[in-house]
Parts: sequence; structure tokens; C-alpha cells
Amino acid sequence: MANKVFVAGVGITKFEKPFSKDWQYTDMAREAGLMALQDAGITYDRIEQACVGYVYGESTCGQNAVYELGLTGIPVYNVNNNCSTGATALYLAKQLIEGGLAECVLALGFEKMQKGSLPVKSAEANPVGRHLRLMTELRGPSEAPPAAQMFGNAGREHMEKHRTRPEHFAKIAAKNHRHSVNNPYAQFQTEFSLDDVRQSPVIYDPLTKLQCCPTSDGAAAAILASGAFVKQHHLEQQAVEIAGIAMATDLPSTFQERSCIKIVGYDMTRKAALKAYEESGLGPENADVIELHDCFSTNELLTYEALGLCPEGRGGELIDSGAVTYGGKWVVNPSGGLISKGHPLGATGLAQCAELNWQLRGQAEKRQVPGARVALQHNLGLGGAAVVALYRAPEPAA
Repeated sequence: MANKVFVAGVGITKFEKPFSKDWQYTDMAREAGLMALQDAGITYDRIEQACVGYVYGESTCGQNAVYELGLTGIPVYNVNNNCSTGATALYLAKQLIEGGLAECVLALGFEKMQKGSLPVKSAEANPVGRHLRLMTELRGPSEAPPAAQMFGNAGREHMEKHRTRPEHFAKIAAKNHRHSVNNPYAQFQTEFSLDDVRQSPVIYDPLTKLQCCPTSDGAAAAILASGAFVKQHHLEQQAVEIAGIAMATDLPSTFQERSCIKIVGYDMTRKAALKAYEESGLGPENADVIELHDCFSTNELLTYEALGLCPEGRGGELIDSGAVTYGGKWVVNPSGGLISKGHPLGATGLAQCAELNWQLRGQAEKRQVPGARVALQHNLGLGGAAVVALYRAPEPAA
């Protein structure tokens, strides 16, 4: 177990529609953090450092959040990496332990959001300004929400290049809504038919409302530990190994290839995936369960290809085949994904981590993937950062 890093405990709040519940980010953080500590069976004074992620908030909100758990004087790092903030906190926490700087680190993410589409400043001031300018050059201006335009245009490009149909994207959303019915932490737990998805209001063709993630309030947490810490605290039967994790940011191809698919992070996802596969010695063929960044249904299909679940251009065939739901090769987004579980930006990557840990520990109840031993995670933030991780289940008790 030397130099290995494990997830010793996880916690999550129910994701809520903004303003539907009277709570602050500190309340969310306390709830998720205490749940993770209880899950690991340790007290907060065993945490040596904390990586805390959020997108909307003032400086040092991370400190204010962990002070709800205790005042122990530990280093606290505030993390903001757009929609991949949660997984970025996880990535940093793993590096601290792997590098020998700590034995036990808390990764925590939260968000308290506004209703409606994400606000975007002018293309000149916004960190994704160059992405937006290139997209507008390629596809023209629109009054639709900018994020929906970006991922919608990527879907349009895929349809033009590979004869993908709007129905393929709608099938992905219907699948994720169906999965969420069994997730008590999901913002929405309603099953919608394919017709329901396709007939919901159009946000930006081919995306309808039920193919777009909502804004959400919520928090999630993971406690990472070294092999020595796991052994000392007798956590071997529940500690899930992070077999590999990698982060990548935008590449020249994001802008030089003049492709809406590349603008929304296809190449950085692919680069992070290949690095994580190399580090772990595992590949997509080894995974049983996957949580990936379906901020829009179009992105789930693109991510199938970027992660290597199928060849480029074959994502539509993959969803048609049934390979990405129960009874297929993989179960993708058993939590309901961002589309149905919700997307509090700072918490999403850690919520994915929590779901996959429960799956590998056999604790996912009605949404349990039978016999899950290897899990794959993908969290994406435009502007940009992609994080890909692989997890390995604890060895069964002798």
C-alpha cells in the first residue's frame, strides 16, 4: 500500500433547486463534511490539510466552510476551476498525500447558486472569451444561454460529421433521468420518456430543457488517506484506491482546428484520460461504472468517444446499443448525472467521487451496479480543465 492514495470516507448533501431551502454554503459544507468524517470513522482533528472548491463566493470561503468542522489551524486551499472545481480539489488532495506532505486530507466542494442559466460577462472579460469568440465565428450569434450554445453547437457539428441524430442525445437524457429515480440525493427524481425529453422546450437546438443540467445548491466531500493511515485506522475493507487521476487544460487544437467539438474540451478530456489510464494500468474496458460530465446530453455523447468507450463518431451507436445502462457493458451516470442529479459547480466532481465509492463498496442500494470493481470519473470545466480518475474497489474480506 506504499505510495497509494485511498478515499476513506465520502459525504454529500441532497442537491436542491436554488432558494428552495433556507441554508447557506456553510450549512451545506458542514453536512457533507460531517458525513464524510462519520463514514471514515475519524474526527476532524485527524485532517492535516483541506482543499476546498467553489466557484461563486468570496476569497477564503473555504476556511469559513471548514471552520464549521473545527478550528485546528490546518492549511486550507481555495480552489476555483469552473465546473471541474470539485475534481480539482480531489486531484490536489491526492497529490498532497502521494507527495508525502500529509497522511489525511479533506477535499470539500460546495455551491449556492442563482436560479436560471449561468451568467456570462462579455466575451472580452470572460475566461472563456476566446472560446465564445471562436464559436460565434463558426456558428454565428444567438440569444440562447452561452453554455447551451457551446455544447449545442458541438452536438450540431457531430450530427453533420457523423450523422448522429437528435434522438441520440435525447436517449442519453432519458437514461439519466431514469437512473436518478433511485438516487435520494438527486435534485430531480422523475423518469421521463424519450418523447417527454424531445418535446420539452427547446433551449438551443438540438438541446431541449430536459437535456440540460439545472443550477443547484449542494455540497460533497471526500477524505483521502495514505495506505499507512488506512491500515492504522482499520479501513482496508472500505477504502477505495484512486488508481490513477490526471488533469489536462486546453491545447492548441482547442482553437486552431476551428471545431466546436474541440472548443468544449474534447482534446483535454482525451489527454487526461490517457494519462489516467497510463498511471492506473487500467483502461475504459476495465471499468464497470462511470460518472461523467453530462452538463448537456451532447457532452455525454462526445465524452464516450473522448474517453475511448467507442471510436470517434460512434457515440450514437453506443447509446443505441444499450451498452451504457444497466445490463450493458457500463452503467454511465447511475446517479442521474448532472442532468438530473443537479450541478452545484464546486460540488459536482466530489459528488461523482462519492457515487463511485458507494458503487465500489456495494452500498449504492437500488442503483447498485452488480459486481462493480473498477470505476471511471470525468469532470469538465470550460476555460478549461478536465479531470479523469480511475478507482479500484477494496479487496473482499478473506
